[in-house]
Amino acid sequence: MLEQNKALAAQWFEEVWNQKSEAAIDRLFHPEGRCYGFPEPDSVLVGPEAFKQVHRTFLGAFPDLRIDVEQMIAEGDGVAIRWKTTMTHGGDHLGFPASGRAVVLHGSAFIVTDGKQITEGWNHMDLGNMFQALKA
Repeated sequence: MLEQNKALAAQWFEEVWNQKSEAAIDRLFHPEGRCYGFPEPDSVLVGPEAFKQVHRTFLGAFPDLRIDVEQMIAEGDGVAIRWKTTMTHGGDHLGFPASGRAVVLHGSAFIVTDGKQITEGWNHMDLGNMFQALKA
C-alpha cells in the first residue's frame, strides 16, 4: 500500500502539473477531496472542479511550469512530498501583468489517499513572497 500511495502522489505531480491534464484531476482527486493551503495559506478547495479553477489560473500565469519531486516518504495512508517548481511568469492570470521572470519555488505537500484517489492534501509554499517579487 505504501508504494501504491507513493505512485499515486508521483502520478498527481506528473500528470496534473507537468502534463497539465485536467482529466487527471478528475481521476486522481476524490469528488469530496479537500486541498488546503493553495493558492492561499488559508484556502480550502473542495472537489475536482474547485481545484481545476485554481489549476487553470496557475497554469495560465506559468505556462511552462515544471514540478520535480525531490523526496517522498509514505506511512499508512499518507505521503509527504518535497518538491521544486521551475516556471516563467508568462501570463496575466494572477491579476497583474506577466513579468517574464523565471521563478524557482520550493515547497512540500502532505497527502492522504484511499488507495485510489487523493482525499486530502496540505500544501506549503511561499507564494506570497513570490507574487511580491513578480510585481516588483
